[in-house]
Amino acid sequence: MSNIKRHLFFIGLLAQVCLCFGQTEILKTADSLAAVGQHSEAIGLLESIEPKTETIYLKLAKTQQARGHNEEALQYYRTVLEQNPGKILTTVDYGELLLESGKAEIADSLFSALSKRYPENAAFNYRTGLAKEKRKDSIAIRYFFKTHILDSTHQGAIYKTAKYFLQNGKSYNAIMLCNTGLRARPNNVSLLSILGQSYSRTLQFEKAIEPYEKLLELGEGSEFILENLAKAYRTTGQDENAIETYKKMLDINDANASVHSNLGVLYLNQNKPDKAQQHFTMALLIKKQPVDNEYVNIGLSFKRQENFQEAYRNFKMALVENPENQRARIELAIAADAIYDDKEKVLKHYQDFIDQHGETGRKDMLSIAEYRISQLKKEIHMAK
Repeated sequence: MSNIKRHLFFIGLLAQVCLCFGQTEILKTADSLAAVGQHSEAIGLLESIEPKTETIYLKLAKTQQARGHNEEALQYYRTVLEQNPGKILTTVDYGELLLESGKAEIADSLFSALSKRYPENAAFNYRTGLAKEKRKDSIAIRYFFKTHILDSTHQGAIYKTAKYFLQNGKSYNAIMLCNTGLRARPNNVSLLSILGQSYSRTLQFEKAIEPYEKLLELGEGSEFILENLAKAYRTTGQDENAIETYKKMLDINDANASVHSNLGVLYLNQNKPDKAQQHFTMALLIKKQPVDNEYVNIGLSFKRQENFQEAYRNFKMALVENPENQRARIELAIAADAIYDDKEKVLKHYQDFIDQHGETGRKDMLSIAEYRISQLKKEIHMAK
C-alpha cells in the first residue's frame, strides 16, 4: 500500500470512529432528554442522525409513542419490520400500538398470524383475543380460555374469563377463577371487583365484604364499589358500617336520591326518625317522578314520632303520585284511624283499601283492613 493510500485509509477510518463516537453521544443525550419528558428535543436529535440504523428507528418509534404521536410511531415500527420482519418483540410492540390506536382489524390479523405460528404461546393468544374483542367478535372468549389453559396464572385471561362467567350466570365459576388469580396477585383490583360481585350475586354477602373492603384499602373507592359494600353490610345486619359507607357515597355525589333513601331506612330501623326524615326529604327533592315511596317513607318517619297529622298528609301525597301504592293507602287509613273521631270517615279509608287491593293486596295489609272494618262497624252500630 502506497503512502498516499495508507494515509487516505487512516483518514476514512478516523472519520468512521468519530462518526460512531458522535452517534453514541447523540443517542445518550436523546435518551436523557426522553427520560425527563423532553420528547420533541430527543426526536430532533434522533432524526438528525444519518444513516439511520434499526436501533435509531426503534428509539424514534418509542419516543413518538411516549409523546402520543401514534401514527408517526407506527410508521417507524413498519420501517423496522419491513427491513427485518422476523423481529418478534417489535411485532408485538407494533401490534399493541395498533390496538391502542383503534386499528383492531390490522392488530387482529397480526396477532392471529403469531398465535397460529406459535400456538402454545399464551401471550399471543391473549392479544389475539383482545384484538377480536375490540372488533366485537364473539370468538374472542375462546382465545382467553385458551390463554388460561396455556398459562393458568395469566392475570388478564383470568379476569376476562371470570367476567364472562359472571355475566353469564356462572358466578361460582367466576369465584373459583378469581381466587386462583388472587393467590398469585392478591392486590389485583379487577379480580377483587369480580370476586365481590360474584359473592353478591350468589347471596354470599358476608364473603363479599372482604374483597370490597380490600378495594377501598387499595384506593378503589368508586360509587359502584361503595354501593355494593353498603348493600353487603345492610344484608348482614351491619347497619353502622352501611351508614358510614353510604356517607362516603354522598361525599362523592350528594345528589344521589337512592343513597338518601337507604340512609333514611337505616335510621328508621335505628329508631332515629328525625334523621330518617331528613334523608327521605332529600331523596324526595332530588328524585325525578314518581316519588310516592319517598312520601311513604317520610310519612312512616312522622308516624314513628306519633305525628299522625303530618304522616296522614304525606301518605296522601304518595297516593297523588301513585294511586296504586297499597302501602300508602293502608298507612293513610291507619293515620286517619289515629287522628279522626269520625268513625264513618275512618271506615271509608279502610274500605277504599279493600275495594282497590282486595284481590291482589298483601295479606298482612288486608288482614289489618278487614279487622278494623269489622271493629269499626261494631263501634258505629253500638253508638246508634
